[in-house]
Amino acid sequence: MPETAPNPLLRLHSLGQRIWLDNLSRTLLQEGTLKKLITEDRIAGVTSNPTIFFKAISESPHYREELQKLKADASLTAEQRYETLAVADIRAACDLLQPMYKSSKGDDGYVSLEVSPALAHDAAATVAAGLRLKAAVARDNLLIKVPATAAGLTAIEELVAQGCSVNVTLMFSLRHVRDVAQAYLRGITRLLEGGGDASKVKSVASLFLSRVDTLIDKRLGDMGGTALELRGRSAVALARLAYQEWREMFSDKAFGALAKRGARPQLMLWASTGTKNSAYSDVLYVESLIGPQTVNTVPDATLAAFREHGRAEATLETGVDAAREQFAALQKLGIDMEAAGEELQKDGLKQFEDSFRQLLALTA
Repeated sequence: MPETAPNPLLRLHSLGQRIWLDNLSRTLLQEGTLKKLITEDRIAGVTSNPTIFFKAISESPHYREELQKLKADASLTAEQRYETLAVADIRAACDLLQPMYKSSKGDDGYVSLEVSPALAHDAAATVAAGLRLKAAVARDNLLIKVPATAAGLTAIEELVAQGCSVNVTLMFSLRHVRDVAQAYLRGITRLLEGGGDASKVKSVASLFLSRVDTLIDKRLGDMGGTALELRGRSAVALARLAYQEWREMFSDKAFGALAKRGARPQLMLWASTGTKNSAYSDVLYVESLIGPQTVNTVPDATLAAFREHGRAEATLETGVDAAREQFAALQKLGIDMEAAGEELQKDGLKQFEDSFRQLLALTA
């Protein structure tokens, strides 16, 4: 019999990168799929968001009986019904990943649950919701997802200062990367100053990628001519430059004193890594961004594609000069990547708000 090709997903561990699944549903949980992915592919975490939960609850038959019972209880709001369903899923996923969390001493094995996107511009309400959800799930390997809005930055600092592990979402620019890192550093410093245990706090900063190429490619396409040659490169360039910024902010010189007191560096996480343009490789945002102390959260199709034909090689720190050249070329054409990042964050938040409204209509 021919030998089975080695699974490239397993090699990523030796290169310092962890793969998380950007999906969660009771179908994955109750039919054993998630357990199999953890065992066979070493999936080291799970992310969720309102869009994912809307799809899960509306399509999976495993919610119907409990949802009917919840709807029969008139004392519950639609949001309380949704949270009851979501918290149960998050707990189950946390429990599946608990052995990995323990064996890695808290480095791996996390599950993310997002606060309501309706709170994105209210720092105090975001903090209150984050702490409430943390208590409801009651698992050490939970990450509370908070958007990188102006109010979100305040909430991130406060949550970290109170010992809450955080996944920062909806980042689209180098400014977002810097601002989020500084919020985390302020929070972890306050936690230590208050006598807290920084080693129990985990944080990742999620930089969204495919949406960047979708927006920038459209603008380049409208320009035509030589601008077309720049298409399909902006998101990878952004991630590579973000990683360079991360290396400086969490270097031994900048972060060493906090690390000696137990603090963990906030890791870069590559999100929105399903390729949206069929002209590009279906593993573009995985193969191009492999490097130590990073996380890549992938949808099911991208996971399957990388397992089948992905190449696991250290690529994240290659082409850094080319990334800078890409940004310079875009700037010459009048494309401001920071302004584009703000636009994309606004659009991304609107999408999550729309999904959340659909969720509440589903559970009303």
